Amino acid sequence: MTVSQSIARFVHTLDLGRVPPEVAEKTRVCLLNGYGIGLGCHDTAFAPVARRAAIAMDGELAAGATLLGDGRKTSVAAACLANSALFHGRGQEDTCGAAHLGTIMIPLLTALIESRGYPLARLMPALLCGYEAGGLLERAYAAKTTPGGFRASPLYGTIAAAAAAGKMLELSQTQLAAALANAAAFSGGILQSFADGTDEWRYQVGVAARLGLVAAELARAGSVSAPHAFEGPAGLVRSFARIECDADVLAAGLGRDWAVMRVTFKPYPVCAFNQTPVTAALALREKLAGAPIKAVRVRMNPYETGYAGMDAVGPFNSVSGTLMSIPFCIAATLLYGVPDMRRMLTYDDAPVNKLIS
Repeated sequence: MTVSQSIARFVHTLDLGRVPPEVAEKTRVCLLNGYGIGLGCHDTAFAPVARRAAIAMDGELAAGATLLGDGRKTSVAAACLANSALFHGRGQEDTCGAAHLGTIMIPLLTALIESRGYPLARLMPALLCGYEAGGLLERAYAAKTTPGGFRASPLYGTIAAAAAAGKMLELSQTQLAAALANAAAFSGGILQSFADGTDEWRYQVGVAARLGLVAAELARAGSVSAPHAFEGPAGLVRSFARIECDADVLAAGLGRDWAVMRVTFKPYPVCAFNQTPVTAALALREKLAGAPIKAVRVRMNPYETGYAGMDAVGPFNSVSGTLMSIPFCIAATLLYGVPDMRRMLTYDDAPVNKLIS
């Protein structure tokens, strides 16, 4: 079987009642965490931008999906753009390796259930299918694609969204394979916004959700899609990871090595790769007990330090810059303790900038 066919079979046959109890429970916790972080993002600046764009494109629809930031209703695709930006507003969403799959799938599935009246019982199986499809590929290839400048969230999140939407729509196994192939054809997303401290990454997740929905709807409508979209000579793996794909080896992990069990939740509103340095800095701060700091040396995995924006030393003018910067996050934590959004939005703090320099 091809990769798309294997994932499609897994998605089509997945029964939440037959998965290990800890897998089902972790999926529920992912949903709860996603909604909780979303509630904490209402004061962030990015969702209003996405809402304006969403309404400009699709307008308001009385029977549509709710824009969770202001209550207006619009199309499912437009709601995905706006609500994913909302869920991504603190940069504190869940992370499956380097991919933030929850902030893509939860707004998508929520909008589908609300606007189309799908049974709520489909929500958890669809969410789990998305984590498994996207997480399978992230684990196998992110170490290759990320250094190449491609962001894992939209690259693998589009696949996750297609799997989740396909499960919600109850596509056939053949249609699911087509949806996954479509998603592979539409996937992508670069990392430069982190290096420049700009906001495109906030909107990538909503675009990935929209593309996943498009992939599923095209498949349901009868699209003819490449069976070797992942492992083919011009498929996703060769194109982005620049390595060969063994379809059988890749698919062997489905239903055995559960990707959702790798999902972690961020305690702090900083990049996933900065969670451990901040935790270590908090422990060091306690040991220092107010003693002056002369200099700080940090040792981290090159995969993390090579990520766009991680080595930035300022001057900073956006939270997209500060939450990514290892020097900023560590300096702010050592000087002031647990980082919060106010601290991440303070760009002109003299002691922090002095310690960074």
